[in-house]
Amino acid sequence: MSEETRNQEAAENQEQLDQIVSLKKGDTVKGTIVKLEDNQAYVSIGYKYDGVIPVRELSSVQLDNASDAVQVGQEVECKVVSINDDKESLVLSKRAIDTENSWEELEKHFADQDVFEVTVADVVKGGLVADVGARGFIPASMVERHFVEDFSDYKGRTLRVKVKELDRENNKVILSQKDVLEEEFEANKQKVMSELQDGQVLEGTVQRLTQFGAFVDVGGVDGLVHVSEIAWSHVDKPSDVLSEGDQVRVKVLKVDPEKGKISLSIKAAAPGPWETAGEQFNTGDIVTGVVKRLVTFGAFVELVPGVEGLVHISQISHKHIGTPQEVLKEGQEVQVKVLDINTSEQRISLSIKETEEAPAQAPRAEKPSKGPKIDLKDNPNVSLNNQGMSVTLGERFGDKLSKFK
Repeated sequence: MSEETRNQEAAENQEQLDQIVSLKKGDTVKGTIVKLEDNQAYVSIGYKYDGVIPVRELSSVQLDNASDAVQVGQEVECKVVSINDDKESLVLSKRAIDTENSWEELEKHFADQDVFEVTVADVVKGGLVADVGARGFIPASMVERHFVEDFSDYKGRTLRVKVKELDRENNKVILSQKDVLEEEFEANKQKVMSELQDGQVLEGTVQRLTQFGAFVDVGGVDGLVHVSEIAWSHVDKPSDVLSEGDQVRVKVLKVDPEKGKISLSIKAAAPGPWETAGEQFNTGDIVTGVVKRLVTFGAFVELVPGVEGLVHISQISHKHIGTPQEVLKEGQEVQVKVLDINTSEQRISLSIKETEEAPAQAPRAEKPSKGPKIDLKDNPNVSLNNQGMSVTLGERFGDKLSKFK
């Protein structure tokens, strides 16, 4: 063996000897995972026996299995928790080093308020836990923009978060995905709103229903369809005609970037009832309608939702009536005849009485005569003309008057 080789071996032996002598609690060592057994990791650090990392010292979050954190052959950096050469016990902590190394990076994330990814390690009461070197906690209220009732399927998910709160002294790390989503939503909202134009017609998805309307997603931004703009017919509750997830065609009524509001209409995006009324109804048609309103001069009858025609009081009944209320009531179903239709002016004239047969007229009773019956045809002193019968005094009493001359 050459002198050089002997010197090299001596140096290596001395290095190992120095390590054995100097290894103590709190030291930082590097090694390789050589075995996973009994839910702990065995690490070769070049010491006279292997070190052990208990599962609780593998990660800052609670793990079910050691294999969730490390694999055989992986290089790790650890801190010596305890050493007992008599028992050949060397306990190491990967978690301690990861936590120390993570704080500088976490403090940078907090200062920059940048976005980074984490994996959900556990679902706990009140939120989610992620391993970010330290134990990162995401409160339930900071996970999504919307309320989430059950987080059971979030374990293993990758989330994009910001550091919301940092307290190194108390080892406290609060993360938020909601802040990231809110910022992205607002940025997208401004972009979408800048591109929308009044009168534009587009497709949307019903997101939420309320008593006063429906919120419809139009490209990542919600616009409001007021209940009065849902249909041409009257709608009591949006849920009567719409469901969450429905695909709808909407027309943009107004965009207000300052207030962040978009007003939409479903009915304005569909053909109006008066646009199709000309195809549905013709003069002379007899159709069924519903009395919607009674006024002094007649009744308004709805033929289809959004299309009402007027039955003038003179067209309600063959008999004389003083008010429409004498024979009709609101909500009543009636047969009507279309007398005239003008879709451009949205006017339809209707008649109820023309759908009914006129009653036969009773004969007039003769008035009793006060004097003797006179046959007008045989009396030369009576003249008949187009205005009726005219009898002059001279003609009636001429022969008697002549005696006094």
